[in-house]
Amino acid sequence: MAIIVLTDVSVQIGPSSGTVVDLSDHVSSVQLSTVHDLFETTVLGDVSKRQLAGLANNSVSFDFLQDFDNNSVEDTIAPLVGGLAYCKIKPKSSSVTSASNPRYEFEITISEWTSLNGGVGELSTARVTWPIYGNINKYITP
Repeated sequence: MAIIVLTDVSVQIGPSSGTVVDLSDHVSSVQLSTVHDLFETTVLGDVSKRQLAGLANNSVSFDFLQDFDNNSVEDTIAPLVGGLAYCKIKPKSSSVTSASNPRYEFEITISEWTSLNGGVGELSTARVTWPIYGNINKYITP
């Protein structure tokens, strides 16, 4: 079993119908999550709870290092606030998509954005969690 240390994650984001921008060099943390709604089916006589999974609630979280240059984080994300965007994530950007380096693609709802954040002498950062609009597609072939 190969254990991975994240050092070269590829993160690309852009308009749903446009070109994605590689923001990898401005991301310090990424988390791709799936949580299912739970429905209790416990009945009289059970000694433990029974639960069934319902719909998935997918989300992605990023810690961005902010900048304001052309094709920057701000330049890419700010125009998308309140709408849908397309996102691609790959654990190792320098490797081909494969079973050991899957590519995840999905649409996100850009529901929040912080253009400027930080104190005197600190990095300007943006920490966001965006809901995924629909499914997370996992690809293992290029």
